[in-house]
Amino acid sequence: QAQQAKFLSDVENELEELAVTIAQGKKMVELIKGAAMKERERVEKLFAEASEVLATFQKEVAGFIEDGERSMLGEAEADLRWKEERRAKLAQCKQNLENVPSTDTIYFLQEFQALKVAMEENLSPALSFQNELNFTKCTQAVGAMKDVLSAACKNQWHHLQGKGIDGLSFQDMEEERAGGISSCFPPHPHVSFLPHTVAFIIDLDSDTADKFIQLFGTKGAKRVLCPIPYPESPTRFINCEQVLGVNLMNRGNYYWEVELIDGWVSIGVIAEDFDPRESYNRGRLGRNEKSCCLQWNGQNYVAWFGGFESVIQQPFFHTIGVFLEYSEKTLTFYGVKDSKMTCLQQLKVSHFAKGQFDPFQNKINHQFASLFLCKLKPAFFLESVDAHLQIGPLKKDCVSVLKRR
Repeated sequence: QAQQAKFLSDVENELEELAVTIAQGKKMVELIKGAAMKERERVEKLFAEASEVLATFQKEVAGFIEDGERSMLGEAEADLRWKEERRAKLAQCKQNLENVPSTDTIYFLQEFQALKVAMEENLSPALSFQNELNFTKCTQAVGAMKDVLSAACKNQWHHLQGKGIDGLSFQDMEEERAGGISSCFPPHPHVSFLPHTVAFIIDLDSDTADKFIQLFGTKGAKRVLCPIPYPESPTRFINCEQVLGVNLMNRGNYYWEVELIDGWVSIGVIAEDFDPRESYNRGRLGRNEKSCCLQWNGQNYVAWFGGFESVIQQPFFHTIGVFLEYSEKTLTFYGVKDSKMTCLQQLKVSHFAKGQFDPFQNKINHQFASLFLCKLKPAFFLESVDAHLQIGPLKKDCVSVLKRR
């Protein structure tokens, strides 16, 4: 009896546990259904908005073709009518002249003068067609849009399936997304997108500072009007207001932050063997193949590499995060605010066809990887008088997240 009672008690406990798990399972089923319904509604809404955008674009392109056709056709038809009328008039004058009796000299002279006047009439203005058949460019524009859309759809479908792009890993896909067609996708929202990274401690190298840069310890730099009598150094910049970090980067991942206190400032990396005596035009960050940077020019952020630029439409951030993945040959610039990060620009060789239409990305595709054959150093260019920057420290939340990663 004791065994039976124990068995029944066990059965009762099992039934109670099953009842609890069944209730939890039902809640989970309802939760999944509710989440799927909400996601479906959001997706349908986004597809409807995307369809509306495409329909608007189609209407605009069709209108562009119609307006171009109407304008040019009207001009061409008016010119054709004028020429037909002129031909008829000249033919009539010629016929009148031929019909004059040879003995009627006065009538002959009158008709001859009429023909001469008709011949000397001002010609119609030449067809302008300043933008001759410009509507024929629509095919190219719509074709380019279709290619970008197709690539984006394929990319996101692979993303949903957990696959990479053309054999790339998921992380590579995220980087490719930011560097290839960044305008189609949202920015990275948090620093947790930076895997296996620790804060990189940067000290400014006083032996590289241009004479118009005043250093504040090893973390601050400001451009000044009066030259500073620094000692001679083979690594000192002499034509550009630039300064480097003493730190070398040749493997692994590195992340640091810079505060933009005032003025026009460029932040980037440069090859260790770069000649600091280069001319101003070639020596500035990003104006050569040995360096690249993100520049704040007072109005926009601009990415520079090899003398090519890419303007970035983002608001101003006082804090810029720099993430260098040496083995991946990738450099990403972030705007940092409240421990959240917005991807401003990622420099990385792209597998998208975008590089064929974008001179900046095309330059990246052809020469950016060779930069990583060198040891790299953090680099800073203080472009305007009173330009002022400060290295780090990282925001506390960012540091803790980075350490946990």
